[in-house]
Amino acid sequence: MLAEPQTTPRATGDAPRTIRLQETDNVAIVANAFGLPAGTVFPDGLTLGEFVPQGHKVALADIGTGEAVRRYGEVIGYATADIPRGGWVEESRVRTPAAPRLDELELATRVPAPLPPLEGYTFEGYRNPDGSVGTRNILAISTSVQCVAGTLEVAIRRIKQELLPRFPQVDDVVGLTHAYGCGVAINAPQAVIPIRTLQSLAQNPNFGGEVMVVGLGCEKLVSERLLPDGQSGGVVRLQDERHQGFGMMLDSIMAMAEARLAVLNRRRRETCPASDLVVGLQCGGSDAFSGVTANPALGFAADLLVRCGGTVMFSEVTEVRDAIHLLTPRAETEEVARALIREMAWYDDYLAKGDADRSANPSPGNKKGGLNNIVEKALGSVAKSGTSAIRGVLAPGERVHRKGLIFAATPASDFVCGTLQLASGITLQVFSTGRGTPYGLAEAPVIKVATRTELAERWSDLIDLDAGRVASGQATIEETGWELFHLILDVASGRRKPWSDHWGLFNDLTLFNPAPVT
Repeated sequence: MLAEPQTTPRATGDAPRTIRLQETDNVAIVANAFGLPAGTVFPDGLTLGEFVPQGHKVALADIGTGEAVRRYGEVIGYATADIPRGGWVEESRVRTPAAPRLDELELATRVPAPLPPLEGYTFEGYRNPDGSVGTRNILAISTSVQCVAGTLEVAIRRIKQELLPRFPQVDDVVGLTHAYGCGVAINAPQAVIPIRTLQSLAQNPNFGGEVMVVGLGCEKLVSERLLPDGQSGGVVRLQDERHQGFGMMLDSIMAMAEARLAVLNRRRRETCPASDLVVGLQCGGSDAFSGVTANPALGFAADLLVRCGGTVMFSEVTEVRDAIHLLTPRAETEEVARALIREMAWYDDYLAKGDADRSANPSPGNKKGGLNNIVEKALGSVAKSGTSAIRGVLAPGERVHRKGLIFAATPASDFVCGTLQLASGITLQVFSTGRGTPYGLAEAPVIKVATRTELAERWSDLIDLDAGRVASGQATIEETGWELFHLILDVASGRRKPWSDHWGLFNDLTLFNPAPVT
């Protein structure tokens, strides 16, 4: 866990403030909304030589050409030209360092001791026959091919209008639609990723085990492959000869849905230990405050969940790769550390085959928020993982079978990451953002945490928790982490509704398909 950020003293009004994270850092970020002009003088005598936007870095000492730029106590780059004390450490003035070598990493050398267990924390969830527990009671209808997505959309509109009101214990009906299933190299080695993802998605605990698939009939991905082992009778195939026209296709979908709604309607929330929670952590629209306020608070809450015996997933390979040297020593075993390296190496190769590199991340918005490069972004991103030992690693789309802190390998794309975390079994997600995004999931509640108070106030009907108070000194990381932990329990229990659920702001599922499209 990061130490509390060191801020310059706060006087009356919006006095000029910077945030420095470690004593060894030779840069700090400007905390004031809208930045500070040239000539601004700080209490320690530091004087800005030029305008510096909020979240962007200012040199605390002269940094010569080729010298290291340090933030988080780590080298985030090398100066491409002399940067004087008080100068703006702008993106073009910093050269990105090489990524840590995967063959030189420490493996399980600094495994954190278990934190004291937390007992007595519960939530109201939906227990499933397989022992898993959902936070929602949803009928999910899978598709085996994109061709049927439009038909399913029409069917779901009718199901919500004609059937759902008769089953008040069911929260929603969602379609697990996608662009896969045909016109693809179904037997290519990497096709395992989208197929495994679809198989796992249907078994998310929020869906109560009532798997249902709508297929076409001529697709490469045979509908039955999406049913759990040993299950049959859960497929509506539109090309079946019994279907005389579109109306009969809809009737078949609705009849199968009605039978499953009746089963789901018998589910009731019951008191479950917090150890039954499976929570995903993600960040999007990140800025320089992400690793100062929101992500450390997420990390503290993650530690609390792990102490309760729960499961917490963090992801986004490209936003972990440059901080991997901080994670492999925390792996519970050498086997777990090697699995982390396996996923990093796989993604290095994947990017190389696409003639891409680490410079493709961060986004223009991330850079406007003060992040110079992927190294700085990764160091802030991994703060979400807290301080617990890493107990397991999941390849994309694999279901989780262990409790504790888990790394679930995904791309950094919000939509792909969310889809893969759902496939891995999360029943609730916490999403931190600095620039702001209306991202949400229909399949699991999403709690939005703002890195800056200015964003939380401007987007007051989209942000669920303001972590920007850490930067202003109004709250500590620990206090914000506890607040988030209790919010997670309330949202998981249905006592609180996050803003994305309130507005019905839900993004489409997006499969990760590194295999060829034919």
